[in-house]
Amino acid sequence: MWVRYPRSCWQNLVHPMNNAAQFGRVLLLMGGYSSERSVSLKSGATVLAALQRAGVDVTPFDVQRDFLTSLLAAHKATPFDRAFIILHGRGGEDGQIQAVLDVLNIPYTGTDMTGSAIGMDKLACKRIWRGEGLPTPPWAVVTTLAEAQAAAIELGLPVMIKPVAEGSSVGVAKVHCAEELPAAFVEAKRYGAVLMERYIRGEEFTVALLNGRALPVIRLSTPHDFYDFDAKYLANDTQYDIPCGLSVEAEAQMQRIALQAFAAVGGRGWGRVDFMREGVASEAGQSWLIEVNTVPGMTDHSLVPMAARAVGIEIDALCVQILAQAGQPAAGE
Repeated sequence: MWVRYPRSCWQNLVHPMNNAAQFGRVLLLMGGYSSERSVSLKSGATVLAALQRAGVDVTPFDVQRDFLTSLLAAHKATPFDRAFIILHGRGGEDGQIQAVLDVLNIPYTGTDMTGSAIGMDKLACKRIWRGEGLPTPPWAVVTTLAEAQAAAIELGLPVMIKPVAEGSSVGVAKVHCAEELPAAFVEAKRYGAVLMERYIRGEEFTVALLNGRALPVIRLSTPHDFYDFDAKYLANDTQYDIPCGLSVEAEAQMQRIALQAFAAVGGRGWGRVDFMREGVASEAGQSWLIEVNTVPGMTDHSLVPMAARAVGIEIDALCVQILAQAGQPAAGE
């Protein structure tokens, strides 16, 4: 099944460090206080088990709103040498926890404070991508229902309506007709600023990135209207295709765009970039950037472990490889 992805070219990523003691004392940050707390706890359990099996001295820490005092006390008592961030959403994926770790001088996994803040902000990402000449669907930012109704006319129905700064499809809806817009707008508005985006008719794809390289593209198929929270984490009828059905050339092009898009917003270490592709995979079509994830999920439904497994990188080696990048310069720097 994986013949398209020769494992030999990935062997340097499969066993990045054999001496777990070189990592020192590792802080695993999980949980958090965002709408994605439950997902982060599941991701954290996966990462904790993987690092423990690899022999890493890892301490799990459930981040809640009053976490700072206890974190400072724990770090003062026995300093942490590096941190593995597996917090999703606000407070963990938006630069806040990265800023705390920068102050404490604890190297951490993934994207730095600035890149995390940009990556969490869908509007900032789209503006940067447009400035870089990268393809992303037309959009509008709306603050009132009247503005949303005007934007729907300009963009054309159906549209996607989503909070600017939430992940895991929280607050996201596909609006098919004008009558559906008020409820969708109110729900998205609960989470802050609202983005409306032209809906791309086609198929959904995602590209996982690891240390400056793109893993195999995954095609996502779901009977839901789109790849929503339920399809991501709960449903058993979501289909994941690797190989993804694209030609070798089209897949390579999508991987290149993903790497460019990730770098443009300051992404580093590991992450994921999501696409919609017009038409069907077997036909020529435009691939559109939808969003970037700087701390992707690591649950049993998650996509980064799935893509890594396609090239022979199992979950323990994947977590160790991500941890090994903490504090290291981004690929190409």
